Amino acid sequence: MALTGSVTNPQALGRLLQQARLSRGLSQQHVADELGISQAYVSELESGKSSLALTRIFDIMRLTGMTLHAEIPESSTDA
Repeated sequence: MALTGSVTNPQALGRLLQQARLSRGLSQQHVADELGISQAYVSELESGKSSLALTRIFDIMRLTGMTLHAEIPESSTDA
C-alpha cells in the first residue's frame, strides 16, 4: 500500500520527500549526485528549511484554497 500525505508547508513536503527517498533505498548523496546539487541542499529540503519561493507557493495555495497531496509508491528497488 502506498503512503499518502497532505502537503501544507515546507516541513510536510520535506518529510514526504525523505520518506519517498528512503522507500526507494536512495541515499541523500545519490539524490544529490543525480540532480547535480549538494547533499547539504537535499538535507535542507528534507528538513523543511523554508525558502522564499516555497513560502510564497504555500501562501498562494492557502489563499486560493488549493490542496496538494502526495503519494509515495511502495518500496521499490528499481530506482
